[in-house]
Amino acid sequence: MELTGKIALVTGSTAGIGAEAARLLAAAGADVIVSGRNAERGAATVRTITQDGGKARFVAADLTDLDALRRLAAEAGAVDILVNNAAIFPGAPTVAQDVETFDASLAANIRAPYFLTAALAPGMVARGSGSIVNVSTMAARIGMPGLSVYSATKAALESLTRTWAAEFSPAGVRVNTVAPGPTRTDMVLATMGEEGAQQIGKTTLLGRVAAPREIAEVILFLATDRAAYVTGATIAADAGRTAA
Repeated sequence: MELTGKIALVTGSTAGIGAEAARLLAAAGADVIVSGRNAERGAATVRTITQDGGKARFVAADLTDLDALRRLAAEAGAVDILVNNAAIFPGAPTVAQDVETFDASLAANIRAPYFLTAALAPGMVARGSGSIVNVSTMAARIGMPGLSVYSATKAALESLTRTWAAEFSPAGVRVNTVAPGPTRTDMVLATMGEEGAQQIGKTTLLGRVAAPREIAEVILFLATDRAAYVTGATIAADAGRTAA
């Protein structure tokens, strides 16, 4: 298996895209660290992986808390693959956005991946290899009412991808972004509802909402040596929505 001997940390991997990415990375041979706030769902993800013959463990972390982030980095240790997937998905018009959710979104969506990467990338650089995959959104590229905070944080993450690639790739560490379109996750459905998600899905060239696994497959590709010549890129997995 192509990731045998590799250690992968996937934030926000107790459900949705993160959980599917954790399963695929484990199926490819990686030892996976599942991370999130919900211990019960984390245990369920780990159980699914181990029942399929993979290796995984759960580390609880609320990434809006810097102390929790530092503990996660310390417990993760020498990580070869980092998937910055955890995020807060606020949905509100700009004029109605509350400060508390705004601050929490910046903490989870920008500050957490920034300092987690800062903590773990030096080890990758020292070993001369590694892959960091950030998870963004098509809303970072197109204007979508009610997603001002979310889209702004993800646009910042895409900018960080390019900077980190410039900083780390000369030492063998690749940094890329996956930018999903509408995906059937609990977070999306809680914010938009099934009908809202379907409406956005119909605006894509394929006319539908993605399954989390379809996005996770792109994350897996970027984590492996099959993407050995890809760094600093943002891969649109949005059924052509940003191409239309």
